[in-house]
Amino acid sequence: MASAISANKAELLAIANAVASEKMIDKEIVVEAMEEAIQKAARARYGAENDIRAKLDVQTGDLRLWRVVEVVEEVEDYFKQVDLKQAEKLEKGSKVGDFIVDPLPAVDLGRIDAQSAKQVIFQKVRDAERERQFEEFKDRAGEIITGVVKSVEFGHVVVDLGRAEGVIRRDQQIPREAARVGDRVRALILNVRRENRGPQIFLSRAHPDFMKLLFAQEVPEIYDGIIEIKAAARDPGSRAKIGVISQDSSIDPVGACVGMKGSRVQAVVQEMQGEKIDIIPWSDDIATFVVNALQPATVSRVLIDEEEGRIEVVVPDDQLSLAIGRRGQNVRLASQLTGLAIDIMTEADSSEKRQAEFAQRTAMFQEDLDVDETLSQLLVAEGFSEMEEVAYVAPEELSGIEGFDEELAAELQSRALEALERREQAAKAERTELGVEDAIAELPYMTEAMLVTLGKAGLKTLDDVADLATDELVLKRKAEPRRRNDNRKPEPDGVLAEYGLTEEQGNEIIMAARAHWFEDEEDPAPAAEAAPADAENGEDANAEAPQ
Repeated sequence: MASAISANKAELLAIANAVASEKMIDKEIVVEAMEEAIQKAARARYGAENDIRAKLDVQTGDLRLWRVVEVVEEVEDYFKQVDLKQAEKLEKGSKVGDFIVDPLPAVDLGRIDAQSAKQVIFQKVRDAERERQFEEFKDRAGEIITGVVKSVEFGHVVVDLGRAEGVIRRDQQIPREAARVGDRVRALILNVRRENRGPQIFLSRAHPDFMKLLFAQEVPEIYDGIIEIKAAARDPGSRAKIGVISQDSSIDPVGACVGMKGSRVQAVVQEMQGEKIDIIPWSDDIATFVVNALQPATVSRVLIDEEEGRIEVVVPDDQLSLAIGRRGQNVRLASQLTGLAIDIMTEADSSEKRQAEFAQRTAMFQEDLDVDETLSQLLVAEGFSEMEEVAYVAPEELSGIEGFDEELAAELQSRALEALERREQAAKAERTELGVEDAIAELPYMTEAMLVTLGKAGLKTLDDVADLATDELVLKRKAEPRRRNDNRKPEPDGVLAEYGLTEEQGNEIIMAARAHWFEDEEDPAPAAEAAPADAENGEDANAEAPQ
C-alpha cells in the first residue's frame, strides 16, 4: 500500500472487499478504517491542525478529500476559519457561522505515511473482528463446541474454534489428559468475557455441565426432556455421579442413560477419558436420595439436620470404607450431588455418640433439677434435651410419663424455672463483666445468653450492633461441599446464629439498634405566636390584654 490515495478505484474497492471477506466483518467497517487512515495521512501532509475529512464511495470507488472551515468575521485560527471574502471564493452565498467545504487535491503517500495508514486500517479491522467474535459467542455459554488444539502454553490449551480461539485452563482440563497440537477436542463454553486484548472464550472439560451435555447428545430421552439430570458431581478423570429422574413412569431413567449393553454411557465415558460414572435415581426425599447417592455402600439409617444443612449417615461397620471411598471420593461426590454435608459413621460410632449425648443430658438434668439419676434418665428417654422444654411444656406431658404424677410434674417445672433463672443471673453477671451496655439488653428478642455472646465477639455498644448486616448477626450458613484443593475459608456464621433467630427478627434487632441514629435533636420550644397586630389602628400586638 505504497500509495493508498492515488490507487485506482478498482484497487481500493478490491482491498475493502477482500479484507471484509477474509475477516468476516462488515465492508462498511473496512471502508471507515480506510477513510480514517487517509485522513490521518492527509493531516500529516497538510497539517494536523486542519479538520480534514475523506470519503470513499463504496459504489464507484471515487475518493474525495476536503477541509472543513468555519466562516467568521475575523479569523483567529487560520487552519479552521476563513473570513467572508475567502468564503465567497469557496462557496457562493456563504455567511458568518456557516461551515463550508474546502476541497483538497489527492496526495501520494510516502513510505512512512503508507505504513501509518496501514497500521490504522489493521487496528480498526482487528477491533471489528474482536467485536464480531464477542457478539458471536457471548450468548453461547453452556454449549459444547468442537475445535482443534492450536497450542499448549504453560499447561493451558489454546483451541482453534474456526472464527475465534478458546482456552482450556489447567484447572478445567481432565487430569492426566495429554493434549497434542492438531487433536480435535470437545469442550463446554464456560464463559465469554470482553477484555482489552479481545474477547476471551474460556472452555472446560472438567465442569459437571460438560458431562450433562454429553449425556444429552447420547440419550435422546434427555434431549427430548423425558429424562432430566437433576444433579451432577465430578472428580474429573476419576469418577462422577449423576441423579436422573423420568417424567414418564414407563421409562427407566437409569436404564435409558446406560443404554443397550452400556453403549450410551460408554460413549460419554470414552469422551471423559475413562471417568467412571454412577447413574443414580433422583428422589425428592433427601434421605432416599442420599442412600442412593452413596451406592454401592449399604446405609442403615439417615439423620437429617436441616438447620445445620448436614446429614448423618449410619452404615454397618463393614461398609464404612466403601461408603467413604478411596480418599473420601464416594462421600465427597454424594455430598456435592445432594448439596449437603454428609457425616458417615458406623453403628458402633453412632451408638457411642448417642450414649454420650444421653449421659450429658442426664447429668445436666440431675444437677440443675437436683433429682436422682433414674428420674433424669426417664426425662432424657422421653425426648427432653433442654431445660426450657421441661420448664414450659404442658404439665400433662410430664405427668403422663410412667411413674410421674401431677405433683412431681409441678415440682420439676418449678425447679426448671429456678434453674433457668440462675442461668440468667449468671449470664447477666458475665455480661456486666464483659462491659456490654444495658441499652443492648433493651433490644427485641435479646436474652442474657445472647448478650454474653455479643460481648465475647467484641460487640458491646448499640453502634457495634447497628453496624452489622443481618447475615452477620443471625445467618446460619449451611455447610457446603468443597472441592479438593479448595483452600478458601468458609464464610462465618452470624454472631447469634446458634440461637435460631430468623432473618426478620435479625432485621428488627438491627433497626432497633440504629434507631438512635435517626432521632432528631429536640426541637426548641416554639416561640409564642404573636397576636396579629391591628393594621388599621396600629395597636401593639403584644400589648397586655384589658382586664
